[in-house]
Amino acid sequence: MTKDVKDRKKAALATPTDLGENATKDLSGGLNILLADVAALYWKTKNFHWHMSGPNFRDYHLLLDEQATEIDAMTDVIAERVRKLGGTTLRSIGHISRLQRVLDNDADYVTPLDMLAELRDDNKQLCVHMRTLHELCDEHGDIATASLIENWIDETEKRVWFLFETTRRTEG
Repeated sequence: MTKDVKDRKKAALATPTDLGENATKDLSGGLNILLADVAALYWKTKNFHWHMSGPNFRDYHLLLDEQATEIDAMTDVIAERVRKLGGTTLRSIGHISRLQRVLDNDADYVTPLDMLAELRDDNKQLCVHMRTLHELCDEHGDIATASLIENWIDETEKRVWFLFETTRRTEG
């Protein structure tokens, strides 16, 4: 019995896929980096949500809460896609920190407009990274992941648009 348990613990997570070993490696790697970025962006958005202040507090607070919820919804889908492809996914906060490209902001105080501008730029950069990952999906014929990414790009572009319009100052 003990040997059987040990053998199962050592067994590879061999999820069947027709995309091939290179596709599994490349796409899982890219998706894990995306997952780290999304997790970092989620926490940054929540951080700014919690520390929002000023005359537009309520509007900004609610906007960031809505955006954080949307970002959080991506995480499980990304991780499960990695597993469907036959890969393994992130295992810890440390793993996220080693892969993330979204920079943390641990400042004691950030002005509301600086928070929104920073998140706008982070979301804009996330779009760039997702487009690159989409190209990798095309190279490997991974239509399912590409389709998910297309929807995430649309959602991310909407966040960029809202953050841009919120921080834009009229001339005059």
